[in-house]
Amino acid sequence: MKKLILGALGVTLLLSSCVSQKKFAEMEAKAKEAQDLLNSATVKLNTCLEEKATATSRMQTLEDQNAFLKANNQELINNMGNLTTLTTKGAENLEKSLESLQEKDLTIRKLNDAITRRDSVNLSLVQSLKGVLGNLDDEDIEISVEKGVVFVSISDKLLFSSGSYNITSKAKTVLGKVAQVVNNKPDFEFMVEGHTDDVPYGRKGNILDNWDLSVKRATAVVRILQNDYNVDPKRMTAAGRAEYVPVSTTEKSKNRRTRIVVLPKIDQFYSMIEEGMKDPAINN
Repeated sequence: MKKLILGALGVTLLLSSCVSQKKFAEMEAKAKEAQDLLNSATVKLNTCLEEKATATSRMQTLEDQNAFLKANNQELINNMGNLTTLTTKGAENLEKSLESLQEKDLTIRKLNDAITRRDSVNLSLVQSLKGVLGNLDDEDIEISVEKGVVFVSISDKLLFSSGSYNITSKAKTVLGKVAQVVNNKPDFEFMVEGHTDDVPYGRKGNILDNWDLSVKRATAVVRILQNDYNVDPKRMTAAGRAEYVPVSTTEKSKNRRTRIVVLPKIDQFYSMIEEGMKDPAINN
């Protein structure tokens, strides 16, 4: 009996041991499965964290780029505003420049027209002078036009005796012909210039030097034109240049001369310009 009881107990212990081993294996399997799931979740979590970091970095880059583009866009807008202002000012300046050029061009055309008219008058004057003086020797009298001014140069030997300011009778005839022309040209004024050579003039009587001689010769000519030929004295000027405006360095005789400088009155010249301004061909 005792043996029977011991056998039963052994069988019971054996069965009890077998059940515990099975449950342990099942639990161990579940634990391993759970560990595998945990490992997989950890891997996925790490991957997500990396992706999040990358996305965050990318977002920061995009935000920086967006801020940069906004700043550039604002700068471009500002520049466009400045450019518009500059373009407007440039257009205004260009318009003013064109207007100024047109005004200058108009002024130049008017001046050219006035100069052309003056030259035409001068040409007429020269032709008149050559017409009345044409029978004289070219060495004694010369008529020329320089820079819009008519010059009549009369040699010393034709007008005066050596060292004198008394006009010869032959010279009076020449001056009478000159007076005939200038009296017919009331729009002109003229200056009579006395010139000497550079030989020092020793004091003789009331003549002190070449300055004095040149002035006295000029005033002598002016007096003849006024007193003998009725030239308006308001149109004349007497001037002495002594030896300081020579025309030759080799022939002193050419420097001893009296020069009549004929030029339009200043107001007459401006009248020519004003007339030019009224010309339809210019104003259109």
